[in-house]
Order: sequence, then structure tokens, then C-alpha cells
Amino acid sequence: MIRCIAIDDEPLALRQIESYIEKTPFLELAGKFNSALKAMNFLQKNEIDLMFVDINMPDLTGLDFVKSISTPAKVIFTTAYREYGYEGFQLDAADYLVKPIGYPDFLKAVTKTKERFFSKKEVTETVEKNDRYLFIKSEYKIVRIDFNDITYIESMRDYVRIHLDNQKPIMALMGMKKMEDFLPKSDFMRVHRSFIVNLNKISTIERNRIIFGKDYIPISEQYKELFQEFLDTRFLK
Repeated sequence: MIRCIAIDDEPLALRQIESYIEKTPFLELAGKFNSALKAMNFLQKNEIDLMFVDINMPDLTGLDFVKSISTPAKVIFTTAYREYGYEGFQLDAADYLVKPIGYPDFLKAVTKTKERFFSKKEVTETVEKNDRYLFIKSEYKIVRIDFNDITYIESMRDYVRIHLDNQKPIMALMGMKKMEDFLPKSDFMRVHRSFIVNLNKISTIERNRIIFGKDYIPISEQYKELFQEFLDTRFLK
């Protein structure tokens, strides 16, 4: 999980960022503050990964706040004024969001930030370049599963159910997040809080649902934009 804080002197804007963080699976809200000074005190005792910082704040602006701290946390600036964009990126900001901020824009920014700065690069590269399988403990056995055999993965509370081509599904005691982090991003995508699909197995999409035989996998609003970006790279118009 990417630990975040949100800083904004406007209560409605702060609540909006808070709600966006809470609905994004890979983000965890560690604190929210209506001033940069309060956030500065928090950072002296706590480590975080990512900060959402409003630029226009009284007492200490978001830009001056970022200049004054030494935390290695990444920054996504939020503001109603586009003219601050250049100065924000001069401070090596991960991204820059202009108010009013919609969730699709927020999700796009944090996903890009996650992939650029927080992805498990070494694990992913090893999987993609070398191994094309994983081992899963299931019912007192250790089972090898080839990535090419996986159709989709379904969350079942504390378990995942791995659906395979022409085989019975395999149940494993594992969180969806751990499974998502291990799978190669070039082949697998989360399209719903409860589903990860093998992109290479998709043949039919209908009404925001991916069809695998008799199974219909919903594409939730939260992941719709990312999935559409994948389709656009391969869509013949």
C-alpha cells in the first residue's frame, strides 16, 4: 500500500481527496490536514510515500512547504490555477491536478505515479523475462500454475479463486493485492475490486463486461479508464 497524506485548506476539497484515496485499492490515507504547518509536524514523526498538496494555502503555500521539507515522499500538487504547473514540476512533482478534480483524472495520476515510483520493478522484470509460472499452496498441496493457463482471478474474501483453461479452479489463501503485484502487468489487469483478467484471453466485451464462456466479468467504473486505455492501443478503427 502507498501511504498518503492530503493537505488542503478548503474542507470540501480535502474531503474529496480523502474519498478518492479511500476508494483506490493501492492507496492508504495516513493523515489529512487543513494547513501545511500541521502536516509538517506530522511528517517529523511519521513516514509516508505520497502527498497530495494544495498550492494556494495561507501561512505557508504548498510550493514553499515542499521546498522546506526533506522527506523523500512523492508529491502530487492540486490547485485551481494552471499557471503553477511549471513551478510544481520544477520541484520534481510526480503529477499536477487542476481543480475541479474528477476521479478518473485522480486515478490516472496516482496509477502513473505508482507505476513510475512504487511498482515492484525487480519482481515484475524477473517474472516477465524469465519465469512464466507461479507456485500456489492449495489444499495442503503446492501447485504450479502457468500464466498462460489463467483466464481470470476472483477474490473470495481471504481467498482467491484462480480460473484456468479446461481445468477446475484453484483456491488459495491469499489477498488479491499480493496476487496483483506478482502477476506481470503486460498480461494481467485488475478490472474490478474482485477480478483480475488475463488480457491475452479476452475475445469478447459486451456492455462493460468481459465474457469468458459462460462467465461475465464486470468492468467497474474505478478501472474503466485504465481498461479503455488498454483497448485503445489495440483497437482497429
